[in-house]
Amino acid sequence: MAAAACCLAVPAQAEDAYIYATYFNCDVTQQERADQIIEQLEKPLWEAAVADGSIQAWGWLAHHTGGKWRRAQYYMAPSMEALFTAQKKIGDAADAKDPKAGKEFGKICNSHDDYIWKRVAGDVGNGPRGTVAFSTYHVCEMTREQEADQLVQKVFAPVYDKMVADGLLVSWGFNEHIVGGQYRRLDTMSAKDLPTLMKARTAIVAALEDDKLGNTYSDICGSHSDYIWNIKFAKP
Repeated sequence: MAAAACCLAVPAQAEDAYIYATYFNCDVTQQERADQIIEQLEKPLWEAAVADGSIQAWGWLAHHTGGKWRRAQYYMAPSMEALFTAQKKIGDAADAKDPKAGKEFGKICNSHDDYIWKRVAGDVGNGPRGTVAFSTYHVCEMTREQEADQLVQKVFAPVYDKMVADGLLVSWGFNEHIVGGQYRRLDTMSAKDLPTLMKARTAIVAALEDDKLGNTYSDICGSHSDYIWNIKFAKP
């Protein structure tokens, strides 16, 4: 299978997109207050950074279903240097704007995991997202990750693209690990509401369940964690 996968056609990618994602563990009794702080303190700053071209996209996600992470923030830029530049600029501006609010947020969401991803396929960051997202974080065999990427581009991408064209999905993306913990690949899709999202996921599973190349991907990335996120804020 590896020999066959080496010859799969890989479509040309658009502008590079790196994603800095921070996954927060929060006090569930205070997490809505954390959302308020982000909305008041950081949301205007991140949206201004999208508007002036410093970053490509930004979003704030709230846990609906899944593991221990309760909130997640992501932002996208065409390089890692641009990610770090934006991080410092926004952090400094937020501290200057209201340092007490930042400290309050840190007490509510007092631990986190950082990841840097790079987009391999999909359109996340190119336009608006839906109101809810399904994200799957994969643990993969590192020596075969490029094969997995090629399988996604060859087998999965046309299915996801058709879901977007049919209106079941608003966006989708597949990302490779650059920096972070155990998860090596992330696929995510968003829809206008939760029933539509789950309908799309069921249709995708049905479309791929008998595909031998799809089964090969499962051999490479053999375990995963699923999350459903409510997309509280996103730009674009």
